[in-house]
Amino acid sequence: MAPGGGVETGSPGGNVSDFETLMFSPMPPLVVEGVAACSRLHKLWEAADKEKTLAEIAPRIRGIATGGGHAKVDGDMLGRFPNLEIVSSFGVGYDHIDAGWAGKHGIVVTNTPDVLNDEVADTTFGLMLCAVRQLPQADRYVRAGNWPKAPFPLTASLRGRTLGILGLGRIGRTIARRAEAFGMKVIYHGRRPQDDAPYLYFPTAAGLARSCDILVAITPGGPETKHLVNADVLEALGPNGIFINVARGSVCDQDALIAALRDRKILTAGLDVYADEPNVPKELIEMEHVVLLPHVGSGTKHTRDAMGQLVVDNLRSFISGRGPLTPVAETPWPATRRAS
Repeated sequence: MAPGGGVETGSPGGNVSDFETLMFSPMPPLVVEGVAACSRLHKLWEAADKEKTLAEIAPRIRGIATGGGHAKVDGDMLGRFPNLEIVSSFGVGYDHIDAGWAGKHGIVVTNTPDVLNDEVADTTFGLMLCAVRQLPQADRYVRAGNWPKAPFPLTASLRGRTLGILGLGRIGRTIARRAEAFGMKVIYHGRRPQDDAPYLYFPTAAGLARSCDILVAITPGGPETKHLVNADVLEALGPNGIFINVARGSVCDQDALIAALRDRKILTAGLDVYADEPNVPKELIEMEHVVLLPHVGSGTKHTRDAMGQLVVDNLRSFISGRGPLTPVAETPWPATRRAS
């Protein structure tokens, strides 16, 4: 039993590393077992007194393994660990971590890119097809016994549409390639144009929305992109426009989206993320023409296992002295010296 009541787990066979890692809340078994195999793991969620345990182990913690989403790992939290060297995060998005603070203090942050590109791109197109063709609604129509009464109403089509991508990163490019296979024109907006991108660049989100029929948000979350999709952008998308969000709920002004859908300023939306997950506004749930998913963009066993293994591999590589495998942009490797 770890000091303060938390459970401490070592590697098999008693060969316990002197590198101590903290995990705030349960993660997939593959991650828990892998981290425990390469370091002395502290499971904070099992501690009888979490604050007392944190105070006792904080000076010894050199690594943190954390899941993405809702648990904030801000500067105040990171600052509690004077010898912290690495935060290995599960997920490609890492806006729950203050990576800027970490970088200034010599702490490397890693995420799990690339292994989920195809899965999220597939989910994006599933959402897109469902939103355009109203496939979930058609399924409900059949199950309700309505087909014998009347044919299901005709829907909009993907034919001839232009896809606007907000955030042409790894996943954005994977989505773009699928769009090309569907015969769609692709355009994009990001912080800056990309020299190797074969698509037309728009310097503003509103300009992109004005020039496309389907707007897909796949940009990182965080303060820089908060409410990037606002009332003006939705107005620019227009009454035949479709909004797909597979990024972060914070990227879209949710109240503005609800108003645009209610007032039919856009045709429909397909959403996998929300402002206050897992709480989805009643207004969205009650809109029959909107398609809603429970943040399952990368939610297959194959992909989640690959993401979990990368969390472990980042820690294992770092502990062995080889450095992290996938450091984020704010914490390049080798890390800078810790600020005084």
